[in-house]
Amino acid sequence: MDVASPWEFTWAWIALFLATFPATMGLANLFLVRPAHGTPKAGTLVSILIPARNEETHIAACLEAALASRGVAIEAVVMDDASTDRTAEIVRAFAARDPRVRLETAPPLPPGWTGKVHACAQLAEAAKGTHLLFIDADVRLEPEAAASMSGHAQRTGAAMVTGVPRQLMGSLGEALTVPMINFLLFCYLPGGGRAFTRRAEMAAACGQLMMVERGAYQATGGHAGIRGVLHDALQLARRMRAAGHATEVVEGAPLATCRMYDGFVQSWRGFIKNAREGMATPVGLPIWTAMLAGAFLWPVALLPSGWAFIALGLGFALRAAVTFRTREPWWTIPLHPATVAVALAIQWTALVRGLLGKREGWKGRAYQGGAA
Repeated sequence: MDVASPWEFTWAWIALFLATFPATMGLANLFLVRPAHGTPKAGTLVSILIPARNEETHIAACLEAALASRGVAIEAVVMDDASTDRTAEIVRAFAARDPRVRLETAPPLPPGWTGKVHACAQLAEAAKGTHLLFIDADVRLEPEAAASMSGHAQRTGAAMVTGVPRQLMGSLGEALTVPMINFLLFCYLPGGGRAFTRRAEMAAACGQLMMVERGAYQATGGHAGIRGVLHDALQLARRMRAAGHATEVVEGAPLATCRMYDGFVQSWRGFIKNAREGMATPVGLPIWTAMLAGAFLWPVALLPSGWAFIALGLGFALRAAVTFRTREPWWTIPLHPATVAVALAIQWTALVRGLLGKREGWKGRAYQGGAA
């Protein structure tokens, strides 16, 4: 029987320690992150706000789901941001038969703004609601989502309620990228973004499904205060917490579904866009690499060490728990080491591109360094 060398034994123990850390936090957060719960007060109006740039394949289904909302009064406002397809025509047809739907046209992008942030700011100005629910055009709200989120905000006093919709995946490329969203949220964010973690650096938010109370949004400057960023949800949550407002991450799978991308190329490009305002920093990324690779990739290299088997098993068990909790496809679980490797590749690519001055953008509109 082969005996592991002292070097292999030491590194296997390090890998096991690095796998135990997210497992402990993940177990806690699986209990802490709860569904949105609450009944909205009389007079509550939820404005469902949809920034749209060339969304003819998604906007009809998005509006149909939004208009099926029940339990609270809603309006649905679409901001057409220089679309060159049938987006505006489709929204006009909905507005002609349902007065709750409005089409707005975004003015030209001013200097210093990124496109989606500018569209969201214009949506907030056009909205009439007490609560502003920002969603992407590829999000399909469940009928109770608007009522549950606004009721939760009023019951808890949270200025922001947000969650990650249930992620639909139809390709290997999506399975190698999308699951890291929930995995990082549950396993590496203390408290999972719950309101009791009041520190701004512990805030989290998902721009696919983000509700803000109008008064707090306006008091903190709204999207105008983060006009040059690409990752608007995270920055808005941090800004709200810094101003003393509570923000809360809730279980998003019961509230909405979303298929973010179609295939690996779209996924790669989409995640690179936001990486530079997240993990992909010169100081942070080496630390993240050591934590993620050490916990989920290094054990593979150390096989057949018994401790490496334990570390690897712990990683797969953790991934399975998060996957089933968030209702993601079960067949993505065996891909976990590859998913971690792809995530790190995306982050390092984004960092290098940033250092080289490469441009990122939204829906074909490019920005330099995250600014317009």
